[in-house]
Amino acid sequence: MTILIVILVLVILIGIYVVLYNGLVQLRVHAQESWSQIDVQLQRRNDLIPNLVSTVKGYSKYEASTLEKVTQLRTALNNVPDDDHAQKMAVSNELTGTLRTLFAVSENYPDLKASTEYQQLMEELSNTENKIAYSRQLYNSTVAALDAKIQTFPSNLVAKLHHFTPMEYLQVPDDAKQTPKVSFDD
Repeated sequence: MTILIVILVLVILIGIYVVLYNGLVQLRVHAQESWSQIDVQLQRRNDLIPNLVSTVKGYSKYEASTLEKVTQLRTALNNVPDDDHAQKMAVSNELTGTLRTLFAVSENYPDLKASTEYQQLMEELSNTENKIAYSRQLYNSTVAALDAKIQTFPSNLVAKLHHFTPMEYLQVPDDAKQTPKVSFDD
């Protein structure tokens, strides 16, 4: 009878261990998949940029520096190693800021704003930016769940044994946290 109880306790402990380990693995995979979704959206945006640049070039001959900066940042983003999430997001944030400048510049060119091709590209870029923002939120939520599981008992014992480490959150750049200055003086 004692042997049966010991075997039953061992089976229960092994079952708990397997459940905890599998939960950690699932969260880690989900976090990696969430990052992959960000990567997919960044690539989608990079694929749209050449069309946008060529469309804007056709209408505005005076915005060469802005267009050049967009092209340089697109290239830089493609050259960031896939595992360097922080650098990839820093370049992506800079590209987003430069694209906003390009959008603002388009206000000076009514023919450009009226262009169907430009409007479609702007809508696709806007949708892609929204998907990037959503994907970043999903990634951070998944990382939070994984990090919590790594730090809470009893899963922290299994996490430590299998070298699970907390993942880094995607941070908002400091310049994006500042309140914009609005002035109605002209």
